[in-house]
Amino acid sequence: MAKIILTHEVSGLGTSGDVVEVKNGYARNYLLPRGFALPWSKGGEKQVESIKAARAAHEHASVEAAQAQAAALAAKPVTLTVKAGEAGRLFGTVKTDDVAKAVAAAGLGNVDKRKIELPTHIKSVGKYTANVRLYEDVTAVITLDVVAG
Repeated sequence: MAKIILTHEVSGLGTSGDVVEVKNGYARNYLLPRGFALPWSKGGEKQVESIKAARAAHEHASVEAAQAQAAALAAKPVTLTVKAGEAGRLFGTVKTDDVAKAVAAAGLGNVDKRKIELPTHIKSVGKYTANVRLYEDVTAVITLDVVAG
């Protein structure tokens, strides 16, 4: 087992600043090369505090603010205009960055692209849903309307 410090939020594992133990191969082959984690060391404990402080600065001030944004996100569908070919097939896929920009353009506030979870690869026009983790226990469901443009 390898002890690591998470630098990004990883679903099912923890949030940035958490010290967790994972299997050696998972740490060596996935988390460390992608920059999701750092190897744990005694000097790394100082980094944990700075990572947690940075995470606190980016999070909502309170649960109530996160719940208010979640209600706003759930109430209004977000329209994504993308390039598409015949039969509604997209040139590429919709990414979480595209969703975050569309949410901001719709006036629903800023959402971190790393907190958006797309359940499937969006490769054609239509209606889809995405989950957004706004706070520890607050998750919003966004309705995405993907249209050809």
